[in-house]
Amino acid sequence: MLPGPFLSAQRLNERYLLQLEPDRLLHGFRRNAGLQPKAPIYGGWESQEPWVEIRCHGHTLGHYLSACSATFATTRDARFKDRVDYIVSELRECQNAGGTGLICAFPDGATQLENSLVGKPFVGVPWYTMHKIFAGLRDALVNVGNRDALLALSGLTEWVWNKALALTEPQMQKMLNREHGGMAEVLADVHRLTGERRHLELAERFVHQALRGPLSEGRDVLDGLHSNTQIPKVTGLVSLYELGGSSDYRRAAEYFWRIVTQERSFATGGNGDGEHFFPPGEFAKRLTSAKTMETCCTHNLLRLTRALFRHDPRALYADYYERALYNGILASQDPDSGMMTYFQATRPGYVKLYCTPFDSFWCCTGSGIENHATYGDSIYFHDEGSLYVNLFIPSELTWEERGATLTQATDFPRQDTTRLTVRLKKPQTFALRVRHPGWCAAATTTVNGRHHTVSHAAGTYVEVRRKWRDGDTIDVRLPMSVRTEPLPGEPNLVAALFGPIVLAGRLGSEGITEGADQIRNERTSGDMLNPTAPVPSWIGQPQQMASQIQRTDPEALAFRLRGFENGREIALVPYYQIAHERYNLYWRVGTAK
Repeated sequence: MLPGPFLSAQRLNERYLLQLEPDRLLHGFRRNAGLQPKAPIYGGWESQEPWVEIRCHGHTLGHYLSACSATFATTRDARFKDRVDYIVSELRECQNAGGTGLICAFPDGATQLENSLVGKPFVGVPWYTMHKIFAGLRDALVNVGNRDALLALSGLTEWVWNKALALTEPQMQKMLNREHGGMAEVLADVHRLTGERRHLELAERFVHQALRGPLSEGRDVLDGLHSNTQIPKVTGLVSLYELGGSSDYRRAAEYFWRIVTQERSFATGGNGDGEHFFPPGEFAKRLTSAKTMETCCTHNLLRLTRALFRHDPRALYADYYERALYNGILASQDPDSGMMTYFQATRPGYVKLYCTPFDSFWCCTGSGIENHATYGDSIYFHDEGSLYVNLFIPSELTWEERGATLTQATDFPRQDTTRLTVRLKKPQTFALRVRHPGWCAAATTTVNGRHHTVSHAAGTYVEVRRKWRDGDTIDVRLPMSVRTEPLPGEPNLVAALFGPIVLAGRLGSEGITEGADQIRNERTSGDMLNPTAPVPSWIGQPQQMASQIQRTDPEALAFRLRGFENGREIALVPYYQIAHERYNLYWRVGTAK
């Protein structure tokens, strides 16, 4: 990553990762193994405080392993490798001391996991939490090369295999009615790493047929379902399809992605209210909620999008990825403290609420520290003969198989150009495929300063295939314009965008004091900071609004929207820049009274 808003967010995240103490995250694991904890447990979801209603103890450690592993892969900063190696060694000590292969941090040890695996009632979401531990160990192996992580993974998987043998298929499916994270996906990855056939069979047992069946038949059954429960299940279907699974798996995943991103999402790419999918006809009703757009859901939709792109490299997938990355993920971080949002409210005049650093540890804190560590993972893709440029983010790519380096220099989205410079040890032929976004009417590319092509095929790729030489450059221009998008099913409620960037109206900071937007308990979202922040209606027809939005500074993403009742004008900025102030995303349009 090179200097720009994403590197700044990554650096804030690195600072927070280094503030966290591994021994405090390991407290419950050591206790369960009969070992003396080395530090007190953290608060919030990691603690046993009365307001913590679900069993997520230990989930943050799994996310932390993944985040540190990704940060090391991106930066090669040895401090993050040291932390990964230390945590894995501690987990192996816990595993050996426990003597069963299980590694967990639940206050009641294995009780709820074992109850779930013998068909008894169980409390909380233990498999959701175990998925994070599995995934953290996987990432420690894949991104850092820690071989002990494979031993821990294998032992943990064998424990699950031996316990799951007792469950009949109906019992297993009943268990899967409860949130279980991406267990199918991560167990498929364990199979890739170990080569053990039974690990793949175990992954297949975590396929939830109650969701897979209708989706593979093209039936939308999502109304009322918990959003973040369903998305990882579907990513697991893609992983199993990759390993020779049914074509139904891919068909189900593609259908799910389409209906969620194109029929059930807000302009930011986020979805849901109170963590659940709602009927598409209820968007206007849900707009006043302070609990829309759970950040974890966007995190997992990006993972699903990336998985689908690998099989079908269409610009449609990359367009959504870009939209959600800027307006959902970059927008989820407090630019001052580096803390993360849980919900991102569509409520007019509300604020973003962030976790506390040591006493919250929500699910979105865990996925958040991964989000800001993995910005580099989907800028570029390649196949045997092509390099795809999907995102316009300052970065440097080393394509080891080709002995090539690609540097992308850009100030996107403040500016509409990017320059790609190729460095090679010797000339070679391949294609550069640069995304022509769906929001851009005409994309221009020039090679070494000479006119190459103008593409009018928005939502495709501009391909430049040639024999590249050291120092060759491609300049790409992607003109951006202001446009509006209606709330699904509600043509008189519209959001404003500039290119892929959602613009938010700035409504002041009345009632917000220092630290007032940082909370411990995410369930209190909407119960605070609620003084009236009047949001005026815009006077005119929806199709006329874009023409009344003017950029006020060519060097910044600053805009002004004219035409409100009483002659008011409102400043607009990218939603990802909004913090510690009230905002509005959707504007009601109508005629003057």
